Amino acid sequence: MPKLPIFRLRTSEPPSRPDLLYHGPTLAFSDLQLGIDNLRYDVLLSPRITADLSFHLARYICHFGEVESLFEMDVPSATQSKFIRAAESTTKLHKPGPADLKSLLVSIHLAILNRAKAEGNPSIDMLGRLAVLKFIRTELQAQFARILEQCRRKSKSLEGVRQVKMMQTQELVSSFQVRKKIILRLAGQEMFRLLREIEKETLARTRRSLLGELPADGYRLFLNPLILTEDGRDDYLCAEHYYMFGNFDKDPDRFPNLRQFSLNFLRELGYGEGIDDAHLEQALNVPENAATLVGTGNGEDLTQEDRSRSDRLDIWTRMLQREGVLSHVVASYETVPLLAEYAPRVNPQQIKNALIFREESVRVERIIAESRLHSDRLFAAIGRVASCRGSERGRFAARLLHDLFCYHRDLRGLEAVSTGFDSINLVSDDKVRQLSALNGMLYEFLPPEDQKPAEDRVTHHVILKADVRDSSRLTRSLMEKGMNAASYFSLNFYDPVNKLLAKYGATKVFLEGDAIIVALLEREGEAMLSVGRTCVLAWEIVSLLREYNELLERSGLPPMEVGLGITYQDSAPLYLMDGEHRIMISDAINVSDRLSSCNKRVRKKLAPNAGAFQVYSVLIGGGSNDSATAEDGVEEMRLNYNVGGICLSEEAFVKLQQEISLSPWTADPGEPGFNGPWVDEHCEFFVGTVPIANGVFRKIAIRKSRLAQVDVRDLSILRWTDRYYYEVCANPAVYAALPGERSASA
Repeated sequence: MPKLPIFRLRTSEPPSRPDLLYHGPTLAFSDLQLGIDNLRYDVLLSPRITADLSFHLARYICHFGEVESLFEMDVPSATQSKFIRAAESTTKLHKPGPADLKSLLVSIHLAILNRAKAEGNPSIDMLGRLAVLKFIRTELQAQFARILEQCRRKSKSLEGVRQVKMMQTQELVSSFQVRKKIILRLAGQEMFRLLREIEKETLARTRRSLLGELPADGYRLFLNPLILTEDGRDDYLCAEHYYMFGNFDKDPDRFPNLRQFSLNFLRELGYGEGIDDAHLEQALNVPENAATLVGTGNGEDLTQEDRSRSDRLDIWTRMLQREGVLSHVVASYETVPLLAEYAPRVNPQQIKNALIFREESVRVERIIAESRLHSDRLFAAIGRVASCRGSERGRFAARLLHDLFCYHRDLRGLEAVSTGFDSINLVSDDKVRQLSALNGMLYEFLPPEDQKPAEDRVTHHVILKADVRDSSRLTRSLMEKGMNAASYFSLNFYDPVNKLLAKYGATKVFLEGDAIIVALLEREGEAMLSVGRTCVLAWEIVSLLREYNELLERSGLPPMEVGLGITYQDSAPLYLMDGEHRIMISDAINVSDRLSSCNKRVRKKLAPNAGAFQVYSVLIGGGSNDSATAEDGVEEMRLNYNVGGICLSEEAFVKLQQEISLSPWTADPGEPGFNGPWVDEHCEFFVGTVPIANGVFRKIAIRKSRLAQVDVRDLSILRWTDRYYYEVCANPAVYAALPGERSASA
């Protein structure tokens, strides 16, 4: 008796359904001023940078269009355009390469970030990023049209002179025109690669430093592989990142069809009850939903959830099979490895159809043979498509659902970005620029080197004073040993510090016998980072002197100790003239002098118990209140301990909070040196990252502690007041205690 086939009985109820995520990509601005047409935002990008970007885009188009040799060809007439002459002369002069283009992109994006930070509005950063992308997309089309026109003129100039050359150039120009979409795709991909690199290497960290943590959804739109395409439909791009959809009306795997199949699949599982497709399709914008629903089709059957995913995948696979799509899906994925060998001689869609239909296979074989290519890989792929069965088809179906969701998300993201492009007016006319700027409607993004001289007006300034401890005793000790104190201070203090000043844009105010006073000036239109950069400069001075002291001690010379004070003034400094020399006048200088000081009596008392910190501040007098003058008329006195430390004024700390994002950090009191009689148990720590240069950042930690009121007789602590002092931590032990950080010395 023949054996009857065994059928798997299915329940009438669909598999259990997990919760899905829903997302609709949007790009929204807030608190921005509309331009002069009251419809769009007026944006001006640096003319210098846009001109250089145009040149690089033209080079990419010439390179990928393979017409560089055409411009190098001698012509009998002097009809070359300005573009060709400019391109040739520029190439001969400095031969710009991808590194130059990358630095241009970093420069304009940092200018955008600085403007957003200055106005305290992250939407300005989004607007600027969008404007750069719009310029690149528009300029790619414009440069292609210009180069095509140049090629035609070059070809026409050879008529009647060099018949063979003329035919070669006509063929080259024709190929260039036909391959427009491929050329623009390759140039766009190169630009997109650079934009992703600078986002990862520089922009993301700088944005977090200046603006804090922002929602990632908006910025994720700028990392969309489709963003520099016209409509998101490109066989090569889809094959590389998603799924190569069908292009012809007869193809069952066209994107609209697959999108509708996926919505039907969700409804069959019980999703979307009572809602329309427009709302349900938001689930297609979350690729994680595909993995949640059907997994990867790897055949695992370990848990109940694995079995539920397998059941849902079986429903999806049978749906594709019923609609006649599954063979096209398998063929599409098998086509991708063949593109490198057979395309562009053979259209990608032709290759895919050749893996399914015999008549198309014969046609493609003929093209491959005429191109003198081997067809072995084509035959092997045809065999794999024909023999694909069972679990292997399930894996392709699961992969399709994930890639379909990814493409759906990025296509909707491209639509959101394209809508954003329509809201931007890239200003190029001088009259429009003047009118928009006059009415405060222009968003102008210029790097510091492109700023007008009128914008060099100083608006704020920061003073840093570095004061040597016990300089008189140190000088006397050196002289007693027959050593030159002047060269000692010069080689081990003044010269090393002077070399750091240019790195941070600091200027020396004046030099005392045992102190250096420097200023960082904050100008209109620049990034507001003067306090943060001064903190890092002070940190480097302390670290540098620590290294010098190790060398001095090994050489038998006395070490040098300093105290640093940083203060901020919300105005420009004043100057008086001494002949040709300017002398700065600023209250901040006096405050920095007090912050950098160290009382000898307090030092003697605190030095054994200083712990991991180098700055302490105490109050003597004042009775039991916190006013500057006590009730009994006794004047309050503030005494500092500052040995190898950096003391920050309250005004400077407030300004630092505006410059960078400072995150609270709770220190472990059990850390060595973090506790003791002079350490406020309620002190607060703040950690932030200061951008120094392109791709260079420095982490700083700030300690906020209460002032202690002490007994004038023995400096014992009477109580903690409600007033505060601030220390920029310079001890490597503090940074070693930060979560996930190695010590600063390492």
